[in-house]
Amino acid sequence: MRDIVILSLIGWTFILAFRHPWVGILSWTWISIMNPHQLSWNLSSMPVAAAIGGATLVGLFTTRDPRDYSLRRENIVLILFVVWMCVTLPTSFIFDESFELWKRVMKIDLMVLVAMVLLHSKRHAMLLVWVLVISIGFYGVKGGVFTVATGGGYRVWGPSNTYIEGNNEVALAFVIVIPLMRFLQMQMTERWAKHVMAVCMLLMAASALGSHSRGALLALLSMGVVMWWRGKNKLVGALIFIVGGAVLLSLMPAEWWARMNTIKTYNQDDSALGRINAWWMAFNLAKANFLGGGFMVSHPMLFSMYAPDPVDVHAAHSIYFMVLGEHGFVGLFLFITMFCMVWGTAGRLRTQGRKQVETHWLSDLGAMCQVSLAGYAVGGAFLSLSYWDLPYNILIVVVIGARWLDRKRWLHEPEEPVLNLPGWIKKRISKRKVMTLP
Repeated sequence: MRDIVILSLIGWTFILAFRHPWVGILSWTWISIMNPHQLSWNLSSMPVAAAIGGATLVGLFTTRDPRDYSLRRENIVLILFVVWMCVTLPTSFIFDESFELWKRVMKIDLMVLVAMVLLHSKRHAMLLVWVLVISIGFYGVKGGVFTVATGGGYRVWGPSNTYIEGNNEVALAFVIVIPLMRFLQMQMTERWAKHVMAVCMLLMAASALGSHSRGALLALLSMGVVMWWRGKNKLVGALIFIVGGAVLLSLMPAEWWARMNTIKTYNQDDSALGRINAWWMAFNLAKANFLGGGFMVSHPMLFSMYAPDPVDVHAAHSIYFMVLGEHGFVGLFLFITMFCMVWGTAGRLRTQGRKQVETHWLSDLGAMCQVSLAGYAVGGAFLSLSYWDLPYNILIVVVIGARWLDRKRWLHEPEEPVLNLPGWIKKRISKRKVMTLP
């Protein structure tokens, strides 16, 4: 029965993607983030994401749905980052394995760029946020119930054969999505809906703690501080965070506390020392090779050449050192610059969205996207999720919001007299002034 339901939903969106490619990109995002086919018995090996992606691309070139090909700074830097990864690929030390990961990353980035062409309205932005919340919230709420029911005695894991299969990775996903749930809650008018979303947010936080991930705890704390700072009533917000945090932490067993206490004694923890060794290897590799080592640099040969401890081979477990080792200092600069620009644009949405009642939703969106980015910046420092598409969907949402705001401001500007221009130019400008805002 489960297989039939999942297959029916995927098949329905597959057909819609040909007629309305924006539906296809939302469906592709759902499949890529949630991986619903991994929950079935017989669909887990089927290329459902490729099928939806192909249908979306066909619809992109064959339908008349509105498109937005305008370039913002975030788009441009993302394109430069993609081009740079193509430049570093031929010089990869382990080319065969690098090529496989390169293909996967290129597919994700292609669909991210396509999403910024097809999604352009407030409706699209809201639907994309809902897709992200439902995709990750399914696992987070379920994991939160499991954590509460078992007293945190067992770890919460992500869906198999996905980017977020591990406990650390799925916990970071929960941290990133909690602010998006808060954004949706702020747009709700029904009291019962707000209460339901509040319970879901608490369960998501419980699930993040139930993963027993030390990085997730740090990310959760940083996310909570920024969310409190971005809140309107800081006193009430502080009380909610203190009480909610105390309740959740009281559920955690002794072994959880023992594991979290190792944060203070990282120099005695083999896992932490292994990561630091991998970070030094990435730094030394990038310093010696301008183009980096290409994808998949966690190899004994490279550790023997560049690591302080050549026999302690670990993955970078850091979005920053992962990009540094694989694509050099130029790649790291582009990666950090891209997300700094997203942070800045989200901040502009937060401040300028307050000026009109009809743009208040953008202020909420910008604030909560910054909260999500704070969680990713801290939690990602301890995880190899540099190319995972959830943070890039935050980029998409921010770009959609910025375009919508710019169009809104432009439409409300007083029309200035046009002097000494040909008639056909005046006519064209006049038509643009009365365009309909999505």
